[in-house]
Amino acid sequence: MFYHIGFSQQDLGEKPPEIALLSGEPERSRHLAHTYLQNVKLLSKYRGLDSYLGYLPSGKSILIATSGMGAPSLSIVVNELVQVGIKQIIRIGTCGSIQPHVKVGSVVISQGALCRQGAANDIAPLEYPAVADPFLTVALATTAQQLQYSHHLGITASVDTFYEGQERTESSANPYLQTWLLGITTQYRNLNILNYEMEAGTLFKMGSVYGFAAACICAVVAQRDEGEDVLIEQKSLAVERAIEIAVKTTSK
Repeated sequence: MFYHIGFSQQDLGEKPPEIALLSGEPERSRHLAHTYLQNVKLLSKYRGLDSYLGYLPSGKSILIATSGMGAPSLSIVVNELVQVGIKQIIRIGTCGSIQPHVKVGSVVISQGALCRQGAANDIAPLEYPAVADPFLTVALATTAQQLQYSHHLGITASVDTFYEGQERTESSANPYLQTWLLGITTQYRNLNILNYEMEAGTLFKMGSVYGFAAACICAVVAQRDEGEDVLIEQKSLAVERAIEIAVKTTSK
């Protein structure tokens, strides 16, 4: 049994899954497992890193796992998932839009990440590219197009902090930023970066170094060119769309 995820390869049955859908929230993992899968088995709830084994209507087995918030927690979970045989990981997350045309309620499918994450630097050097698996990324975009959901394909900014690192001052306990962070959102907007989130860059580097296919799809829940707040009332629909795209992609 692996210490953090709380289960072993033997717990995954005779035909263990090779695909994992990874969410930051245990509530999202539970919803995903019990809404979209059949014959669901709870594997662990240790440390809030809820994991489930289930089956798609096609009979394909799939693992639903929780990464927790941020890259350090994700790096631990992903390391152990690879050790139980997972070969493909799709992160289903939430994000804040940096671009005016990337609206709340749409989804962002990341081709790669500007990676400003300490955990990623322990996986590979700073200059090592943080890129998603191209085939899995195109498959997600194709599914989104088929479902006619508003989606955007591009570069994500993966940072370690929700407040300072994403240039939040009005909603933060700390209204003062280091000088190099002042104007960082405008700088990223001018670089055609689509969104802020906190895990994709590390996941992508791990995929390339460890040898698994990594992809990320995020529901847009904040419009950062207008304000700092997460729009809770619109979150559920956007997250549901991201989940549906990921599940249908893995079903093919």
